[in-house]
Amino acid sequence: MKLSTNPFLKAMRAGNRQVGIWVSLSSPYAAEAIAPAGYDWALLDMEHSPNELHTLLGQLQAFAASGTTAIVRPDWNDPVKVKRLLDLGVPGLLFPMVETPEEARAAVAACRYPPRGKRGVAGTARANAFGRITDYYTRIEEETAILVQLETRQAVENAVAYAEVDGVDGIFFGPADIGADIGLLGQPMAPQVWDLIRPAARRLIDRGMPVGTLVSDADFAAELLSEGFTFVACGSDAGLLAKGADRLLAAVRDKIAE
Repeated sequence: MKLSTNPFLKAMRAGNRQVGIWVSLSSPYAAEAIAPAGYDWALLDMEHSPNELHTLLGQLQAFAASGTTAIVRPDWNDPVKVKRLLDLGVPGLLFPMVETPEEARAAVAACRYPPRGKRGVAGTARANAFGRITDYYTRIEEETAILVQLETRQAVENAVAYAEVDGVDGIFFGPADIGADIGLLGQPMAPQVWDLIRPAARRLIDRGMPVGTLVSDADFAAELLSEGFTFVACGSDAGLLAKGADRLLAAVRDKIAE
């Protein structure tokens, strides 16, 4: 049995644009509702949602049966957490709040086996089909997406330095935290936020480094992808549920006769 190619990484390396969705409801049942929709990638969030390993496993199983690649954002750049996620078979990780290139190198090291890194070795795990994938140890490094998230002005202004870190496959801009860092808390769509992000993204794109982000506006997501962003999430499952519930209730109440 051979290791499968990571379709998200393959598409990014070919320069193909990838439309994603944020998944934070922490439910395998909800993940099954999203998985057949046809998004290229889904971000399973452990930083700002009540996900733990047991809830994450069911969601990974739901997306494994679809054409959507499930990327996981751990709550921190913790090599122990990373080891356990990789043993679960996570095909990619988005590391939050990466403040320096040194932290990016630490993230890469957590994903690689010695001597190139410090990931612990499990002989029988879901990741290697419980020992059945014969080329797992030799190929998993090239098939695991390592993404780093920039969330401060300093990190954004130093974005090119992250592109020089061996093993980083993509750079993700977090507009909400970037906005907070420049005094615009709760305003991720403020022009000042994107005036900071867009030039940094362009420098990375010109170097051939895939860049991504999360927005909650379909038109703006399409605009960014048209500009050269490679992987953009255009909304979240929690946001869709909340807004859909609000719209449905308002639509009924508006039509109730007095």
